[in-house]
Amino acid sequence: QVQLVESGGGLVQAGGSLRLSCAASGRTFGTYDMGWFRQAPGKEREFVAGITWTGSSTYYSDSVKGRFTISRDNAKNTVYLQMNSLNPEDTAVYYCAASLRRTWSPIYSISHYDYRGQGTQVTISS
Repeated sequence: QVQLVESGGGLVQAGGSLRLSCAASGRTFGTYDMGWFRQAPGKEREFVAGITWTGSSTYYSDSVKGRFTISRDNAKNTVYLQMNSLNPEDTAVYYCAASLRRTWSPIYSISHYDYRGQGTQVTISS
């Protein structure tokens, strides 16, 4: 069982930045693909960013590409999401997810992942 705990959410003005963190339990974090998803009220869950277990490849949705950066620190069992140039459309609950890589589902699909955190609220004011 992998436990994921997100932190770093909050309320910021449009144009501001936030860095989300997701701490994972377990001693095999370095073998997990990791991803961030978000869900706004009344909207479907949306892929935001993903990073492979080696950290060598990253993936982003078109809506955040160029503004968000996903990274990981395997020594700290943590994945990060640096979010810049935030706008009100980024308001959502952000979840991190961990994949044991036992599926052929692509990294941008929720089916790729085995575990999900409780989420952290991000609110952007205009």
